[in-house]
Amino acid sequence: MAVDINAINERIEKESAFIEVLMAEMRKVIVGQTYLVERLIVGLLANGHVLIEGVPGLAKTLSVKVLAAAINTSFQRLQFTPDLLPADLIGTMIFNPKEGTFVIKKGPIFANIILADEINRAPAKVQSALLEAMQERQVTIGDKTYKLDEPFLVLATENPIEQEGTYALPEAQVDRFMLKINISYPTRPEEHQILKRMGVTDADLSISPVVSPDKILKARKVVNDIYMDEKIEKYILDIVFATREPEKAGLSALADMIEYGASPRATINLAVAARAYAFTKRRGYVTPQDIKSIGFDILRHRVIPSYEAEAEGMTSDGILKKIFDEIPVP
Repeated sequence: MAVDINAINERIEKESAFIEVLMAEMRKVIVGQTYLVERLIVGLLANGHVLIEGVPGLAKTLSVKVLAAAINTSFQRLQFTPDLLPADLIGTMIFNPKEGTFVIKKGPIFANIILADEINRAPAKVQSALLEAMQERQVTIGDKTYKLDEPFLVLATENPIEQEGTYALPEAQVDRFMLKINISYPTRPEEHQILKRMGVTDADLSISPVVSPDKILKARKVVNDIYMDEKIEKYILDIVFATREPEKAGLSALADMIEYGASPRATINLAVAARAYAFTKRRGYVTPQDIKSIGFDILRHRVIPSYEAEAEGMTSDGILKKIFDEIPVP
């Protein structure tokens, strides 16, 4: 097996060189937010959609735009508002009176990278219009189904639900996102750098495309070959099942804290994202630390705290911390 891992490491060295180039290009505009940038790249490599939550002004939208600009591919920004309609996203059928027929007008969803900006400011019926595109990578308009070009990635931003004018995302919609990233304010030195770079009326936000879609699709094939030991697979199962049956995992204190545990999609996504995370670290195998590093982003939106937990101020992150602290590491 060591020979196989060495071979994978060699492939990773060759195929992952673009990551440093991509991050360097993004750093021309983005100050700090290393955690956010790394997770966006993990989503890109793992073929998984990303949901970013944070208060306004933390460069959520800017980070996604910069990532899209650094990749030589098509990009669409969709601004979600309360009056948006599903047809505004996926397209519709328009009657042509001259021909007496209906023609398909494709919507902005037909792009490689989609920025769903402030996704929770639109009602559920609009958010749900994304479901087919996100899961099956296809869109149905009328009686015709159209495949979306690869890579296809939805990067959504949302404001905290407590803010005015926001709608809670439906559970089915949230579960389609591989990663949910919570971001916070920059440090004082980072904000000082932001001030110096952006505190002018003509700040330079120009980004050059440095990565091709083919390079990303090639990297995904290498990600699939990254070695995951059976002990790591069982570790993933232990964590996911602890969110559903905490008593059996020796976590009786959490029994009344969890309304719903993580779905099988979480198990799959945790394995894929851990491989992608190992790829970004230029490693041909997955470690337990990879699972811990990426696990919160995979599970926080899939573990629903109960009313008792909310009454005690316990969040999904707090529940997950207890699970990761208590489940034995292989």
